[in-house]
Amino acid sequence: MVTLVNADGLLLGRMASIVASRALHGEKFLIVNAEKIVISGSRARVLSNYGIKRSRGSREGGPFFPRRPDHIAKRTIRGMLPYKRERGIAALKSIKIYVGIPNELVGKEFITIDEAHINRLNNPQFITLAAVSTFLGAKF
Repeated sequence: MVTLVNADGLLLGRMASIVASRALHGEKFLIVNAEKIVISGSRARVLSNYGIKRSRGSREGGPFFPRRPDHIAKRTIRGMLPYKRERGIAALKSIKIYVGIPNELVGKEFITIDEAHINRLNNPQFITLAAVSTFLGAKF
């Protein structure tokens, strides 16, 4: 069975850790609205951190850091999986992330992860993944 998750207003790290742990137990995920995922912290600090991640390394040798919001979210989930081992590879393949809602999923019933919702955030400062991606140079 596939779990359909609407990521609108979810915190990136909390959502990623919950999805990663459940994917390791064999659950499949389709995550939509990746551009509306939020990252807590001040705008300047978050953009500075992601700018450093993006500029690290070289063009030829890497490490390569993505620009698009769906790829950034998948990379965050990958960091919480043993992605070089069989079970981590299988878990990562069972997760699909989309910007917006694809046509084949319009009208379906989505769940939200309550433990990862922004309403549980104590700090009122946050930035969306769309703003981070635009800062990094993504055109999505």
